[in-house]
Amino acid sequence: MKHRMVILGAGYAGASVAGRLARRLHRDDVDVTLVNAEPDFVERVRMHQVATGQELRHRPLRDLLACTGVTLRVARVTAVDVDRRTVALAAADGGQDGGGELSYDTLVYALGSSLDQRGVPGVAEHAHEVASRPGALQLRDRLTELAPGARVVVVGGGLTGVETASELAEARGDLAVALAVRGGLGDWLSSAGRRHLRGTFDRLGVTVHEHTEVERVGATEVLTADSAVLPADVTVWSAGFAVHPVAAATALEVSERGQIVVDGTMRSVSHPDVYAVGDAALADGPLGTPLRMSCASGIPMAWQAADSIAARLTGGKLPSMPLGYVHQCISLGRRDAVIQLVTADDRARPAAPAGRLAAAYKELVCTGAAFMVAHPIPYPVRRRRLVRRPVEHTRVFPTV
Repeated sequence: MKHRMVILGAGYAGASVAGRLARRLHRDDVDVTLVNAEPDFVERVRMHQVATGQELRHRPLRDLLACTGVTLRVARVTAVDVDRRTVALAAADGGQDGGGELSYDTLVYALGSSLDQRGVPGVAEHAHEVASRPGALQLRDRLTELAPGARVVVVGGGLTGVETASELAEARGDLAVALAVRGGLGDWLSSAGRRHLRGTFDRLGVTVHEHTEVERVGATEVLTADSAVLPADVTVWSAGFAVHPVAAATALEVSERGQIVVDGTMRSVSHPDVYAVGDAALADGPLGTPLRMSCASGIPMAWQAADSIAARLTGGKLPSMPLGYVHQCISLGRRDAVIQLVTADDRARPAAPAGRLAAAYKELVCTGAAFMVAHPIPYPVRRRRLVRRPVEHTRVFPTV
């Protein structure tokens, strides 16, 4: 009987796991099923570009998985039963696969994250988001309705908020774009990075409201904790992400945020037949600090998980590649960017190259991330046969 592998979610992390496992393991020994609510691979790091009307390359998952032997199910995950080792599915919007139940021997949970409303009144009713393709498309349609001089307020000073505000200001110079941040603008960057970011926002005409806590979002305004009113014909909410709620409803050990707690091989610390990657997993990076929710974390985590699964099933050697960071790439429109160099545990170094060359490099990084989903192993590899009984390694490699 074949070993049944089910991967939930086909974002950067989940799709990378599926492709890498298909190239590591012999098809006669495993059945690999990838479940995703959409039929296409979505370049989530480019959703702010979609919102401004830019067209992205169409990437059907069935094309990406062609000749791999991976079975694609376009469906929504509604529940996971880790005791029975089953996954409950429901029909996705426009999907043809329908619902049902999948059984697994090994599960990889990669359902990712979505908009975090943080309990702020009015966000669900009045705010737009760029955390998903449907959200970005809705924002795109709304922006086309705006007349010159209309006011757009982006809430959230992280990477998504900064990139969204700059993209909007560059693409729609006729709009009044503002950014509301809880702390200082780019306060996680080095002095060089902050200086360039501020200079770019000044050039693009973005108004920045620093140290601003948003308490409510209305149809035409954003209200702050100090009773200030920020006029807004459109509000874009990017103040953090929340993980998919399915894991928290299971017997898996999860964090306060609902992320599955994993060891250095991306394996659940409570259920050894479950792995988690990407935003859905809580994994320690250097110095014991958690890896941040990002594409920069998700793809390496996916490689770690896939290689760990393959090693345990084939009697191979567990991976020991450390997971850490090199830089943060921040696009500031299509012709500008900041490449903030960081330590392995994601602390800013002094250097922060910026400008047109940095923008070209950021574009290369985004293109490369999508390429690695379709080509998860860029070198020839032999598909290995499973051993009769999976090898249980006692050593767990740290993430760094």
